[in-house]
Amino acid sequence: MDRNLAISLVRVTETAALASAKYMGRGDKISADQAAVDGMRAAFEMVNVKGTVVIGEGEKDKAPMLYIGEKIGASNEDSYEVDIAVDPLDGTTLVAKGLPNAIAVIAMAPKGCLLHAPDTYMKKIAVGPKATGCIDLEASVEDNIKAVAKALNKNISDLTIIVQDRPRHYELIQEIRRVGARIKLFSEGDVAACIATAFENTGVDMLMGIGGAPEGVLAAAALKCMGGEIQGKLNVRSDEELERCRDLNLTDEDINKVLKLDDLARGNDIFFSATGISDGELLKGVIYQENNMAITESIVMRSKTGTLRFVKAYHKLDKNDLLTRLMSKHK
Repeated sequence: MDRNLAISLVRVTETAALASAKYMGRGDKISADQAAVDGMRAAFEMVNVKGTVVIGEGEKDKAPMLYIGEKIGASNEDSYEVDIAVDPLDGTTLVAKGLPNAIAVIAMAPKGCLLHAPDTYMKKIAVGPKATGCIDLEASVEDNIKAVAKALNKNISDLTIIVQDRPRHYELIQEIRRVGARIKLFSEGDVAACIATAFENTGVDMLMGIGGAPEGVLAAAALKCMGGEIQGKLNVRSDEELERCRDLNLTDEDINKVLKLDDLARGNDIFFSATGISDGELLKGVIYQENNMAITESIVMRSKTGTLRFVKAYHKLDKNDLLTRLMSKHK
């Protein structure tokens, strides 16, 4: 695929972030999410791909746009056929409450390379490049902690594991404490938490726990670009969720297998882009300035080259027709 698609994707996540950030701290997560969706959908019209959304905002009847199966992109004769995974706003509650670590996210790969994950939970474990090959989702918490500590040449007491702060993780948290590792809890923002394991400056060594399956695919795309690792297993909790799996032609074997990195995001030409909405450990959030100026900070990467770029952009909101329309709609 054309390497310039990376910059096109940054423009998409930037647009989603700029629209959504208008709702920072306003207690309206639905409008914040809708603004991100509006921005991402409109910006994709200028990306030279024939895209199919495989991870999106929901089914066609339940989402106004960016639904699973939707066709997006410029769709020119020379456009690449791609699968697209989106989370226009990873952290709706974070934006509504004015909390950190909300991001707008996209992953893109050649057609057939991203898992069509159902909207269910997934048990996950993720690490950065230095601990790749050391984790096993079916091994005990203690064995995984010891293996990662050895790979990173750290004492167990210096190892930091990030876990979502949910009642379902009570036993996991107790086991990590028993083994002696440190814990960092996060409230929301599954994708950002997974990616944090691949950056040494975050101080996060491993993610463990149960989160969204779609977010697992997005995180896998990023970790594929950075040389990290994630393993997952679908966590189906009801007949309704089982039906969602069946709708995607998933068999019992698919549901019960441990999904490795290449099961979630395969191939060697995957793109990933994220833009900060609220301040986080990886990216600064949107800053609105005087005279219709705004600043965004993004990260974009490509697995084929291993290139990772941080992009700081200055936007003149009243000189961009798309942004002008979005800003007038989401004030």
